[in-house]
This record gives sequence, C-alpha cells and structure tokens, in this order.
Amino acid sequence: MKNLNDNLAPGTMRMLDRRSTLQRRSFLRGGGLGAIGIAVIPAAGIAAAKDVAAQQSFRHLGAATGKTLLRMARDLYPHDKLAESFYVEAVAPYDAAAAKDKGVKTLLTEGVKDLDQRARQRYGVPYAEVKTEDERVALLKDIEATPFFRKVQGGLVTGLYNNKKLWPLFGYEGSSWQKGGYVNRGFDDIDWL
Repeated sequence: MKNLNDNLAPGTMRMLDRRSTLQRRSFLRGGGLGAIGIAVIPAAGIAAAKDVAAQQSFRHLGAATGKTLLRMARDLYPHDKLAESFYVEAVAPYDAAAAKDKGVKTLLTEGVKDLDQRARQRYGVPYAEVKTEDERVALLKDIEATPFFRKVQGGLVTGLYNNKKLWPLFGYEGSSWQKGGYVNRGFDDIDWL
C-alpha cells in the first residue's frame, strides 16, 4: 500500500491507499522469478542451512536441545513468514544462560528430554520430528504448567518481539512517545488486521 501523504506536517495522521496496486504484468513477472528460484534452490540445502545454524548456536546445550527449542519457539509463536534466523536469535540467550547457570542448563536439558520422551511415547519420534503442528501443540499443552515451559515461553516473548529488526515485519512503527504519541499519528492505521 502506498502512502498518500508523503510530506506530512509533524503531528498529522497519515492516510493509506487501500486499493490493490497489483498488475497482471508484475504478477506474471514475479511468478516466473519464483519458479526459477524454486528450480535453482534445492530444499535439502535450505534444511541443511537451518541445522548448521542451530548447531553453531547451541554450544552449551547441544544441537539436539537447540533443535527442540527452535521447534518449540516456532510452535509457541508461529509466524510462517519469519526466517529461521530470527528464531535462532530468540532462543540463543538460553544457551548463554545455560553456560552461566547450571540450574538453567539442567532445567532446559531435562525439560527437552521430558518433551522428547512424551513425543516418542505418543508419536514414536522426538518432539522436533513430530510431523504436524497440531500434534506438537498437544504435547506443549501437556507441559504448559511446568517450570520448563514457563521459562521457555516467557523468554521467547521478549526474545522475539523485542527484536527491532522484526517490528517492521509486524507493522509496528516503534515507540511513539518521542513523536507526540499515537493519537495524532494514526493510531488506527493498522493495515494488516
């Protein structure tokens, strides 16, 4: 959506043009480029890159625990359009905390072992390999009262949503008090809702 008022006076509300600007030519061009991209980039390479990022990020907790925490992060806060790197960034502080505090390390590793054991009992595979999101969410609901779950869930809220690089992807313009607040700056211009 394009901004109708590019040169707004300070303190005035911006207006958004809500009409679709997609044209046939740009749609076809984008579809052709997408088909080329799919043909050129093998899915196995993408999956391998995710595993490498996870292994590099979890020196103290280990790759298996890191992989489970990443899958858990995606299931607790699912945003299909977010790159894996944002979730790795959100989960990485757990590894740093585990390096400093043996109690945190024990809580996380034992919590992941318990979650994996529950997944193996129910589905025959560790949590990170359970096929559907609904099955994984059912497992998470079983442990939601545990200290492990609360620790991971609570840390991920700030780890993910305090990342300023993500704010534009969510449509959040950042803090407003420095600019006079939201009342005169389009508090109701949420165009993704």
